[in-house]
Amino acid sequence: MTQIALPLDPQVDFIRHPRARRYVVRVRPDGSVRVTMPRWGSKRDAEAFARESRHWIDKQLSRVVAERRAAGAGPSPAEIRRHRRVADETLPPRLYELAARVGLKVAGVSIRDQRWRWGSCSPNGRISLNWRLVRMPDWVRDYVIIHELMHLKRMDHSRAFWKLVADACPRYEEARRWLRQHQAGLA
Repeated sequence: MTQIALPLDPQVDFIRHPRARRYVVRVRPDGSVRVTMPRWGSKRDAEAFARESRHWIDKQLSRVVAERRAAGAGPSPAEIRRHRRVADETLPPRLYELAARVGLKVAGVSIRDQRWRWGSCSPNGRISLNWRLVRMPDWVRDYVIIHELMHLKRMDHSRAFWKLVADACPRYEEARRWLRQHQAGLA
């Protein structure tokens, strides 16, 4: 991962992605910038693309600052990086522990920066978890993980699905209420 500093010093990460078909710029909630490069792309072209996108990047950085102000004091970029490291170290082992407890096998787990989801489960058995889970109580975090694990059995939100969740996590309704009440402060 290569990093450069642009004016106003946002952190810029250049990531080569094998399925990318074009250059893509993304401003993350922590104010860092990611430039995704297709496998055939060059670093020089990616840097030029980032410079050409500077006006858009600045607008997005202003939006990030405004959102953080509106949400209150929120975590600093350094705190966010620390939380992400903690998530990478603690969430996968906890997911595998809970999966073993309920007798399920997981194809893989990834920690992501999902803006509107706490987690997701793909049909092939891969589970993605939001790094922000480390900012909530353990029992709420476990509910989210169990919720995604139960999607390995049922890929819907039917009554049968919620019965599976209730059997594995008796406090799930309380955890859902906690998430609704506190989700704005965790973003």
